[in-house]
Amino acid sequence: MPDVEKLAEHLKAHLRLCEDILRLVEHENVALKQAESTGNLQTVQAKKDLLPELEKSLEELRAYRAEWMKLSAEERAGRPEIAGLLRQNQDVIMKIIVLDRENEQTLLRKGLVPPKHLPSANRNRPHFVADLYRRGGSKS
Repeated sequence: MPDVEKLAEHLKAHLRLCEDILRLVEHENVALKQAESTGNLQTVQAKKDLLPELEKSLEELRAYRAEWMKLSAEERAGRPEIAGLLRQNQDVIMKIIVLDRENEQTLLRKGLVPPKHLPSANRNRPHFVADLYRRGGSKS
């Protein structure tokens, strides 16, 4: 049987890590909005420094998730704090994604992104892959 208490502790630790990342992204957003023309190298380095910790945390979460999914639906339903922690983590992650995308757009508008790092034009087409499959399927 999986250790649900360890899962809860790890989800809380992961949430703290995600909140740290959100603070960095928020700081970057404020700096970009204050018309600072140069990229904030400290923020970039801080993000890079958190990356190994984030990767380790995600790897551990994957292991816990596998154990968690082995439980029956009734057993999982009996632990609502886990669902709440998962929701909190998802909410913070979505905030990070939205704000980071906004920061990226600001950097692009200011011309602070080297051409080799420019995102693909298809990135802004959410149904691009589905359209490829549909076109590929109609050729057969």
